[in-house]
Amino acid sequence: MSEDARLDLALELARRAGAVLRHGYGHVASVRYKGPIDPVTEFDLRSEALIRDALHAAFPGDSILGEEGGATGSGAGRWLIDPLDGTVNFAHGIPIFAVSIAFSQSGRMQLGVIYDPMRDELFQAAAGRGAWLNGQRLHVSAAEGLDHSLLVTGFPYDIRSASNNNLGHYGDFALRTLGVRRLGSACLDLAYVAAGRLDGYWEFAVEAWDVAAGMLLVEEAGGLVTRADGRPDPLDPPTSILAAGARLHAAMLSVLAEPQERPAGG
Repeated sequence: MSEDARLDLALELARRAGAVLRHGYGHVASVRYKGPIDPVTEFDLRSEALIRDALHAAFPGDSILGEEGGATGSGAGRWLIDPLDGTVNFAHGIPIFAVSIAFSQSGRMQLGVIYDPMRDELFQAAAGRGAWLNGQRLHVSAAEGLDHSLLVTGFPYDIRSASNNNLGHYGDFALRTLGVRRLGSACLDLAYVAAGRLDGYWEFAVEAWDVAAGMLLVEEAGGLVTRADGRPDPLDPPTSILAAGARLHAAMLSVLAEPQERPAGG
């Protein structure tokens, strides 16, 4: 089956799953917690079930890795799904969340789709074919230095106990830039970097389903994506990510390399 067929289905499913989230927004009946600050709602589950069932029916030989359903299948073609990235926002009535669907073949990312149902913004990328938002080509920003850059980050779910909880780095960047945002949705963080709305993004302890689609978007928009220490393969444990245009990436890397003590939260 061609990559075009996979991309077409991913785009369709992102919109369909987004409709589930849009209709459920403001109507969350129950929230359970996978960890102290890691919630899941019935709409996370409905969105992922919709995507999984359709992918399995269309491409039964592909494997699937999803945030709620874990890993199924053993094919070299693998789908990575975050059915609702930004669950905390969603459950609190904050309209910043998205559906993320990516596809990799033999470990190489081929397709990435991110859909923001509240803004009807559909981001897409295919390896070697560029990154797009609602039909418009995307490019990362031309920012070269930190002084006038706007960055974004996130924090790990074990922020209360983790020794590397990102609070120290957050402070370092906040003092050297126009500001640092925390949107609460890693896939939108990366989509916004790809679109040039934000200049750079870094985070520790990310999951593959959080960032797979967004990584390809940034790369196809002309950006550089590495681990936070500059090495390749951000998804290798212990996971970390740094995404920006090439020159700003170097500046951010220098800050992240500075020695510092980062006491655990709590």
